[in-house]
Amino acid sequence: MKTLTALKRFSATLLIVLFITSCSSDDDNNIYTPPAQQNNIVDLALATPELSSLVAALQAADGDLVSVLQGSGPFTVLAPDNDAFAAFLSANGFASLNDVPTDVLSQILLNHVISGSVPSTALVSQGDGYASTNATGAGGASMSLYFNTANNDVRFNNVSSVSTADIEASNGIIHIVDGVIGLPDVVDHALANSSFSNLVAALGAADGDLVSVLQGGGPFTVLAPVDAAFANFLADNGFSGLGDVPTDVLSQVLLNHVLAGATFSTDLVNMGAGYTTTSATGAGNNPMSLYFNTADGVEFNGISTVAIADVVGTNGVIHAVDTVIGLPTVVDFALADPTFETLVAALTRDDLTFDYVGTLSTPNGTAPAPFTVFAPTNAAFGDLLTELNVATLGDIPEPTLKATLDMHAVAGANVRSSALMDNMTVGTLGGNITANITGGATLTDANGRVSNIIAVDVQASNGVIHAIDKVVLPPL
Repeated sequence: MKTLTALKRFSATLLIVLFITSCSSDDDNNIYTPPAQQNNIVDLALATPELSSLVAALQAADGDLVSVLQGSGPFTVLAPDNDAFAAFLSANGFASLNDVPTDVLSQILLNHVISGSVPSTALVSQGDGYASTNATGAGGASMSLYFNTANNDVRFNNVSSVSTADIEASNGIIHIVDGVIGLPDVVDHALANSSFSNLVAALGAADGDLVSVLQGGGPFTVLAPVDAAFANFLADNGFSGLGDVPTDVLSQVLLNHVLAGATFSTDLVNMGAGYTTTSATGAGNNPMSLYFNTADGVEFNGISTVAIADVVGTNGVIHAVDTVIGLPTVVDFALADPTFETLVAALTRDDLTFDYVGTLSTPNGTAPAPFTVFAPTNAAFGDLLTELNVATLGDIPEPTLKATLDMHAVAGANVRSSALMDNMTVGTLGGNITANITGGATLTDANGRVSNIIAVDVQASNGVIHAIDKVVLPPL
């Protein structure tokens, strides 16, 4: 019996040994090898001797940038080599990285970081354009970065080129570059993009040291005409080159493209349409108005459309536009704003015996300019047709239409809303009307009809426009 029990134990032990041996044999044939861990961006920088200055900068800067770039990303890092950092320090009067303010250093480094993984092939396929970095520009927006891949060179802000591309990391990609990319202001952006070469030349030629102005604190919004826009402007005005444009006029034209504050395309779209002011000077030394309309793209004064929006710099934002925005007359504003389409139709009716368009286009300083125009809206003209019991504008007799239009223009005066007062007699081309401001600005004609002034101070180069909600009539 004891022999049988021992045999059973031996048999069980043998089975266990055989099972273990079998499993061991299977494992030998299927050895598990864990995948190699790919280095993250910081690991690769640490392992690359020519990026030792970059590593030191990341460690010194505000914002714990080492931990940031060890995160999941993905990131595209434009990594300046040691020579690039040495040149940056020398150019800016720093003896070492320790002399660079840590908050500034952080922003400069973040200006080399793009969210997402962007291989060099993606940049080359686009040719040129703008990306956003992780640095902060005007209005708290992400800083813009211009890239251009012409001449087999991937170049950023025209100051830094890729020397080694497409170093892949677990959390993104590194492109080693030969220059530190500083924080660009609006002038730097204009200098970087060859499409603005005429604008740069114009800024340098114009009165007022406009380059220095636009390198100031700002913030500014710059509507930047592209080179083709300047070429058309010169041809349309009979100039053979920028050198033929009087420098004082050129200064005012350029300032008509500069707005105070940082205005982004989304701000304009949210407003839809309206007026803002530029840095140019209109009649009476008042700030020039600018009309914008976003019904079909973003358009200014009815002639210039945004081609590239929201190029963000340290001190403002640039919108590239396809047409130079000249200094507008009161006629130009009437043509630009669809609110005045019926007024324009009235002013340009074929049978009129007076040239309103020509007269109201007279430059400031030449009689009978400047003008004050009380401009009825389309709805006001619609109400007039009902009041006169006619179907269309063409049904109004020419003498009546001319006499009516005369009641809406004042010659020889740029009357701003601030100059209006109660019981003020306003002498128009067609006779006197009375202005009042108590309870809201109004005009009363000789028939006792009251027009409300619903928009004020659209300032042109040769006068000012106030919109009204009722057509003023001559004595009936």
